[in-house]
Amino acid sequence: MIWSTIFRCSLYCILLAVLSLAPGLSKAADSRPIIAVASNLRLAIEDVATSFQKETGHRVRFSFGSSGNLTRQILQGAPFAMFMSADEAYVHRLSEAGAGVNSGDIYAYGRIAIFIPSGSNLLEASFPDGFADRFSDNRHARFAIAKPELAPYGRAAKEALIHAGLWERMQTHLIYGENISQTAQFTLSGSALGGVIAYSQALSPQFSKGGSLQLIPPSWHQPLAQKMVLLQGADGIAEKFYDFVKSKQARDIFRRHGYMATSGKGAQ
Repeated sequence: MIWSTIFRCSLYCILLAVLSLAPGLSKAADSRPIIAVASNLRLAIEDVATSFQKETGHRVRFSFGSSGNLTRQILQGAPFAMFMSADEAYVHRLSEAGAGVNSGDIYAYGRIAIFIPSGSNLLEASFPDGFADRFSDNRHARFAIAKPELAPYGRAAKEALIHAGLWERMQTHLIYGENISQTAQFTLSGSALGGVIAYSQALSPQFSKGGSLQLIPPSWHQPLAQKMVLLQGADGIAEKFYDFVKSKQARDIFRRHGYMATSGKGAQ
């Protein structure tokens, strides 16, 4: 009986000790800086982070979303250390609001592409000429783009459709993703006959083996100059990651993922 009581007390003491340490352990586990990242960058930035860790021993974590939503979160006080936007405008907005350490740097230029999944009857239609007839004949047909007011890639998609003379014809057929990742999933899930997605997404095995791809000429839309900025309160690890993203090693990764990289003097 005595030994049983002692045993229970010992377990209780151990439990109290663990619980008292838990906040510290949780804090340590969450000490990595959080980088807010536009959804189109998911595959590329994870490769960049892997190289960064090998190079420096440091790790970062990411919060993905549309550039518009992430900007709103930052202005509302989200604890991000750095923001990698899909265009320049959102970074300018943050800098003007005093949320950015400086005016930021362009780290890459994005491309957009038409993706048509296997089995879609759009595979038989040429873009852009054949799309007008195809969407006129089927009022239930759906085509996916990201929300232009939230996602720069959605804005570029709208500009490209206007350039192609398809915007007015296709507006009633469009479904909108909150970000470019959700838009891409609409095309794979069968919710849409096709869509405008990031070229970097279309190069992934999931897409390259699942349908056809057509790059949209960059002259059909405003340049997707993707800009990043350090945010107020960024720690030393975030600063090192920021500098690493500007390195040749990171630029090579962006190129492999379908971006036009920049050395600070324009696209290469």
